[in-house]
Amino acid sequence: MVDTIIDSSLRTVEWKDNKVIMIDQTKLPNELVFVEYDDFTQVADAIKTLVVRGAPAIGVSGAFGLALTALQSKATTKDDLLSDLENARKILFATRPTAVNLGWGLEKIMNVAKSGDTVEQIKKLVIETAKKMAEEDIEINKAMGKNGSALFDDNDTIMTHCNAGALATVAYGTALGVIRATRESGKNIKVIATETRPIQQGSRLTVFELKHDGFDVSLIPDTAVGYSMANGLVNKVVVGADRIVKTGHVFNKIGTYQVATMAKQHGIPFYVAAPLSTIDLETKAEDVIIEMRKGSEVTGIGYKKTAPDDINVINPAFDMTPPELISGIITEKGVARAPYEKSIPKLFQAN
Repeated sequence: MVDTIIDSSLRTVEWKDNKVIMIDQTKLPNELVFVEYDDFTQVADAIKTLVVRGAPAIGVSGAFGLALTALQSKATTKDDLLSDLENARKILFATRPTAVNLGWGLEKIMNVAKSGDTVEQIKKLVIETAKKMAEEDIEINKAMGKNGSALFDDNDTIMTHCNAGALATVAYGTALGVIRATRESGKNIKVIATETRPIQQGSRLTVFELKHDGFDVSLIPDTAVGYSMANGLVNKVVVGADRIVKTGHVFNKIGTYQVATMAKQHGIPFYVAAPLSTIDLETKAEDVIIEMRKGSEVTGIGYKKTAPDDINVINPAFDMTPPELISGIITEKGVARAPYEKSIPKLFQAN
């Protein structure tokens, strides 16, 4: 068995010397650039502009943003400090409305803050909790990977969509964590990655980190999913998720629904890997807000125009995959299968 190595250069977000350090994912794959922030508004902007992205990573980033707020607050009373934290929470929460982990991370920090008695105690609790959340993310992903690896066989070629790897989490990854764990279990595997809109997160990020870690990976256009499956190039699919509701409806990067539909058509198992923190037990599928992104991401590449001026653009960042297309949802507490309204709550009971 191969030992797990978390390369420090691919630690997406961390707390160091009372600052938040991130990999600037907008610069990949051309440059591996680390940026540092000492103000929560910078963290909010980083989340909004996709310097950091991926549901687990932005959940921890939001927590770190509140830690910066606590550290820099001039409040002398508990109420004033909580007021500063609540103001920052609202600004951070507004950056990415679809991913449930952001709200989860912010709420966890706010609950911890309210439990403190003094300003100094609250500041210490908030920073320690945010740092612990980052470490727990790695452990959760490793457990998820181990649970998922049993679903994949020697010599499988696994398709993945978007980026659900180390760069979408603190380290290791969700869907790519499952792929990593499968290789670590001694199985020989290959990966096919879609380029993935918006902003080519598959080609820029997934292929970058898989190549970095020595995987046999091939890149395809989003439009070649059907071709790859029809020609027997794919055995299984695993993707991540930004939100899963209790009915098993999965919200993930735009195009996931098409991949799942094609997988069903060709009899290929389609799995979703996500931590329990990505599962939203309260919201109905029809009430989830789908983030719409700017049209210029479709009408051009970089500064080069690829479409006429003044045209209408529909550019959703996410879509919804219904539960009947999903073979299983892989979590750190086990694999849920249909009917999801029964199997998902059991995972939380195990927790």
